[in-house]
Amino acid sequence: MSFVSSARATALHPEFRRGARDMLALSFGIAAWGLVTGVAMVKSGLAPPLAALMSLLVFAGSAQLAAMPLITSDAPIWVVWATATCVNLRFVIFSAMWRPYFARFPRWKRCLFGYVSGDLNYVMFMKRFPEPTPAPEHEPYFWGGVATNWSAWQGSSLAGIALANVVPVAWGLGFAGVLALLGITCSLLQDRATWLAGGTAAAAAVAAYALPLKLNILLAIAVAVAVGLGVEAAEQARRRARERAAEARR
Repeated sequence: MSFVSSARATALHPEFRRGARDMLALSFGIAAWGLVTGVAMVKSGLAPPLAALMSLLVFAGSAQLAAMPLITSDAPIWVVWATATCVNLRFVIFSAMWRPYFARFPRWKRCLFGYVSGDLNYVMFMKRFPEPTPAPEHEPYFWGGVATNWSAWQGSSLAGIALANVVPVAWGLGFAGVLALLGITCSLLQDRATWLAGGTAAAAAVAAYALPLKLNILLAIAVAVAVGLGVEAAEQARRRARERAAEARR
C-alpha cells in the first residue's frame, strides 16, 4: 500500500474521527497555551520568522516557554539545552509506554510519532486503549488526536506570533497561559506517583526560586523525575510481592 493510500485509509477510519473528537474538548486550552507561547516568543525579542520556525520545528510549548527567558537573559547555551531537555524528559516515559503499541512500525514512522505526540495525546490514547496489545485501531485514533492537537497548537501559536506586537500586555495573556498550563497539568495527575511528583516539583521550584538563570526549574524537574520513578519502582516491587504471595498460597 502506498503512503497516500495508507494515509487516506487512516483518515477515513472511524477511530480517526473518534480521536479527533476526543481531543476537541481539550483544544481550547491548547489554543490558549499556544497563543500565549507565540506572543511570549516575540515579546522576548525573537524575530517573528524565527519564532514561527521554532514553533513548527520544536512543537514543545513547555520547552519553548522555559528556554525563551534563558535565551533573552544570555544564559549559557548548555543551560538552555539542559532546561529544554529536562522539561521534555517526560516524553521518554511516554515513548516507553507507547512502545508496545507502536514498536512494529518502521523507525521513520516512530520518529514522526515522536514529533507530533503531546501530553494530552498520550493521556487520551491511554484512556482509550489501556491494554498494551497491538491493534489496527491504534494508529487511526492516534492520528485523529494529533490532527486536532497539532492544528490547535500551531494555528494559535502562529496567530500569537503574528499578533504579538498589537496585543497589549495589559490583557494579561501571561496569566491566561499559566491557567491553561495549570489545567493541562491537572489533567495529567492520574495516580499517586504523578500527584507526588507534581507536588514535590512545585515545592522544589518555590524553595529554589532564588537560584539564578531559572535553575529552580531544572531542580524541580530533577526532583519530580526522581520521586516519580521512586514511587513507580516501589509500587512495582509491592505488586511483584503480592503476585509471589498469591502464587505461594496456591
